[in-house]
Amino acid sequence: MLFPTLTFAVFFAVVFGLNWGLAALAERYAGCEMGLVSLRKLVLLAASLLFYGWWSWPFALMLLASSVINHGFALWMAGRGGRAGRLPVVLAVALNIGVLVFFKYTGFLFNGAVAPLGVKVAGWLGRGDAWIAFLESAQPFLDMIVLPVGISFYTFQALSYVIDVARGEIRPARRWIDFANYLAFFPQLVAGPIVRAGHLIPAMENLPGTQTKLDTARAGVLILVGLFKKMVIADYLAANLADPIFAMPEDFGTIDALMGVYAYTLQIYCDFSAYSDIAIGCALLLGFEFPINFDAPYFSDSFQMFWRRWHISLSSWLRDYLYIPLGGSRRGKARTYVNLMLTMFLGGLWHGAGWAFALWGILHGALLAVERMLGRLVSFRPPKWLARIFVFHVVAFLWILFRAGSADGMETFKGVINAFMAVGTESTLPVAAGVAVLAVGFALQFCDGARLAWLTDRVRRWPVWVQGGLAAVVFTIILGLAPEGVAPFIYFQF
Repeated sequence: MLFPTLTFAVFFAVVFGLNWGLAALAERYAGCEMGLVSLRKLVLLAASLLFYGWWSWPFALMLLASSVINHGFALWMAGRGGRAGRLPVVLAVALNIGVLVFFKYTGFLFNGAVAPLGVKVAGWLGRGDAWIAFLESAQPFLDMIVLPVGISFYTFQALSYVIDVARGEIRPARRWIDFANYLAFFPQLVAGPIVRAGHLIPAMENLPGTQTKLDTARAGVLILVGLFKKMVIADYLAANLADPIFAMPEDFGTIDALMGVYAYTLQIYCDFSAYSDIAIGCALLLGFEFPINFDAPYFSDSFQMFWRRWHISLSSWLRDYLYIPLGGSRRGKARTYVNLMLTMFLGGLWHGAGWAFALWGILHGALLAVERMLGRLVSFRPPKWLARIFVFHVVAFLWILFRAGSADGMETFKGVINAFMAVGTESTLPVAAGVAVLAVGFALQFCDGARLAWLTDRVRRWPVWVQGGLAAVVFTIILGLAPEGVAPFIYFQF
């Protein structure tokens, strides 16, 4: 189920009404309060499973099974220390990673590593024909493996839950359904933000009541900005600039290639940050508050700052559950650089099963390591405006590799680079309109974080009917400007 659709609008309206209707009944009929609260939790869980099951019911059941198993592990490890506490956390981490590896990396590992190595070994042993026959028989099985939407996101949430319980930083959820609602909560289920258990589970245990003052102004602004980013900017950039370039790079020249790279750079920002904006806004309307996930990343004047502002929930997850446990910066300079490289390498693979993703992560890790090294050796600092231009263009260049990893592999990357080197400079793309949309997409970073607080404060003073009427007008304008059809969010594939 996609956010910018009539289906989701109807779905959310029903969930909104049931959520607050049951909350009002629970507060009105004190004697039935516990039963109505439990019913409200069941309705919320059923809504999340319906949202996910709209795409695939078997995978919705797998999500439900994950909530049962991970909560069971948390109860098992709670209060245990030493060796007794290690076994459940090791099993929980191994099971979650194992499921993720099976669905996401089986084909990549088999075709990218096992099969080529097997061909060489079988050739040495004189059994090449038998190995090729085995590969042919295995391929139909590999083709049957379908990647569940959002599995990377909810797997990381499950891991943070069991690890935090094992560390003693949080206690297990009081009831299984509270953890299940945390893991499956539909606004952020498919593409984040990756909300920590310590932040959301307490809210699931004690659901917000009618006394909760809904910040409809902030929610409305976030949702409308998100819809504009996705439906007007990201989808236009994809259809008119990025997709043509990356589909047939050999047909374009230098200017077109540059436009295509800029387009994808801003498309992926507008597309992904739009999902986060809408998710945060929808959660606010249900009484839950999520942390921000983007904070004007292309304004960064260093690569470290970029990763503190881009997909903040993933960057902080990798820092807290991978980089710091590896030793962080506490074990000397050389080990720090290795930890940065390893963390970003695994972060690249998290995004997709492909060598292009791995190389993209390694290069970002190398940039972070070199930046830290130069910071210790050189006292000179370039002007911030120059540093921002440099960081933006390096990040944009590396997005070519990222896009290649999710499309046609390294050949696409080579094709775009060759297009940059082409002699012809005449453009066949809509340059004027493209530049205008690119400028708007870049400027939308001024809507990130708390930068629109002045607008939400003003809207907050208006009556609800005025807010609703204005939202309807803005939404109508968005529908008029948006290209026909709604493309899936880019991060659905991760």
